[in-house]
Amino acid sequence: MKTLFLTNEYPPHIYGGAGVHVDYLTRELAKLCEVDVRCFGNQDVHGDQLRVRGANVDTAGYTAPKNLHSVFGALQRCLTFNTLDIDADIVHLHTWYSHFGGILAKLNYGIPMVLTVHSLEPLRPWKREQLGGGYDFTVWLERTAIEMADAVVAVSDDTREDILRLFNVPRERVHMIPNGIDTDEYHKVHAPEKLTPLGIDPARPYVLFVGRITRQKGIIHLVNAIKHIDPQYQVVLLAGAPDTPEIAEEMKAAVEAARAAHHGGVVWVANMVDTPTKIAAYSHAQVFCCPSIYEPFGIINLEAMACETPVVASAVGGMKEVVVHGETGLLVPVLQQNESPFEPIDPPMFSHDLGHAINHLMSDAELRTRMAAAGRRRAVENYSWCTVAKRVHELYQELLDR
Repeated sequence: MKTLFLTNEYPPHIYGGAGVHVDYLTRELAKLCEVDVRCFGNQDVHGDQLRVRGANVDTAGYTAPKNLHSVFGALQRCLTFNTLDIDADIVHLHTWYSHFGGILAKLNYGIPMVLTVHSLEPLRPWKREQLGGGYDFTVWLERTAIEMADAVVAVSDDTREDILRLFNVPRERVHMIPNGIDTDEYHKVHAPEKLTPLGIDPARPYVLFVGRITRQKGIIHLVNAIKHIDPQYQVVLLAGAPDTPEIAEEMKAAVEAARAAHHGGVVWVANMVDTPTKIAAYSHAQVFCCPSIYEPFGIINLEAMACETPVVASAVGGMKEVVVHGETGLLVPVLQQNESPFEPIDPPMFSHDLGHAINHLMSDAELRTRMAAAGRRRAVENYSWCTVAKRVHELYQELLDR
């Protein structure tokens, strides 16, 4: 069996959970079958059963509006993917960037199409800020791909229900297979020397955020919560890759205001750090906070739990399934407007509740110790990439047997 992965992100160009998913899943799947990865970039990898080829596109001659370049660039790459020796038995898509390529492969080469849902465009209306009219196109493209897919993989039960609610897909065609974590790589370490160059004082307790600067990740709500956090604690934000210049400026202003109100120190690292540094940051943190207002799964919570760090997370999406309230961390309710997770009904109250939950865990060392052990145990026992890959491989085989 041979599977063709179409994806935007692949090492070394990873900026979100979907890229992490593809990286680890393809490694494990390559132990079970041939894997052919087509991605955005200049990658060129030859392995025993893993082949990776990147595709670049020159947008310098585009006269379309700047915010449409990523849309048209994605479509051109998807065309390139399909003109190069497609001989796979299955095509597997990851994020809207690859959906057009999957449609072309399914129709032109007659191979079954599998689509993993890492997030859903109708539940990310803030993407219009980034893409303009391109957002309407990505909504259409995602719907078209999901409804014609031979199998749709949801990364959580909550996401599966969203798919069934929003799209015309038979229930039996939607399969829940969660994300995973490499607990051999992600484990507690003692590496304070990796923190001091970032401006973090490893001798002082801190709460940590890791993620992109985007509406979805809810980082502004955490920054607004800083004034409620006990000033004896540091706040560390490993936050980069803003969606738009406007969001970047909003973040900058919010952090400046938080620093003026919080004397415990606010450390903002505005570039993405490497994995060993991220693991060190998780390991030395007393609490990890994930304030997302939309999160189909939330791999970052698993990363923190594997590093024995208790989690404070918003009670949305798949995070309600990953984080066990009162056992591996605390879940903070988010009352949202209508069906859209664009904004909490009461943002100041949400920020207040985040701060209160963080203070509660930061002040209780015994509770944190219990949660740290429970979080590590849950990551090891329930979210192995090896298990995830076996389930995906079984799904492929089921489709081919049909």
